[in-house]
Amino acid sequence: MNKPSETDLYMPVKAWLENLGYEVKAEVGAADVVAMREGEAPLIVEMKLGFSLTLLHQGVARQTISDNVYVAVPRWTGKTGWRTFKRNVGLCKRLALGVVSVRLSDGFVQVHSDPRAFQPRKSNPRRSALMSEFTRREGDPNKGGTNGKIVTAYLQDAQKCAEVLAENGPTKGALVKNTTGVVHATRIMRDNHYGWFTPLGNGIYDLSDAGKRRDPDVTES
Repeated sequence: MNKPSETDLYMPVKAWLENLGYEVKAEVGAADVVAMREGEAPLIVEMKLGFSLTLLHQGVARQTISDNVYVAVPRWTGKTGWRTFKRNVGLCKRLALGVVSVRLSDGFVQVHSDPRAFQPRKSNPRRSALMSEFTRREGDPNKGGTNGKIVTAYLQDAQKCAEVLAENGPTKGALVKNTTGVVHATRIMRDNHYGWFTPLGNGIYDLSDAGKRRDPDVTES
């Protein structure tokens, strides 16, 4: 089986556009595909065998000519391919680029998004979570680019709880809360995310063996 090339995308894309009433020509100026319909701005398609920074650069560059710009790539294969493709469609939406896929086996063309101005929807819960983590975290214990190894406010709160137990022995959750100022101290010890705590009943907690030898520099991953 011959390795596919960008030219394998052209005839399916051309047929798709002609069915929409466009006159289509390839390699016009810097554009891979240009389609014209009377009284309208040109429609431009940039083609590549996969999503790449080059493809996005080319698509954005063509927006200086027309707002009607698409990128065309071969259709994905498998679940992993679909997840990657879907993320790339989301990125193209933010760039106001349309996206089409071409099934090379039979030339089927699917439009996944049309080029239009994108207004991202803000997530209030995510914003609140971000602001809460920023406010609760003490100091700036992390270095940027830590490959997911971070000290969170939750970890700092768990360390405070463990320090109280290390100093005082078995202690009621309410007292740990009052001593540390950690509002959710009892819940942190009950959930025992790090394996540091042992419930003794009646709301009393002690350090587990893992908690007694806990690494003070432990980080989330």
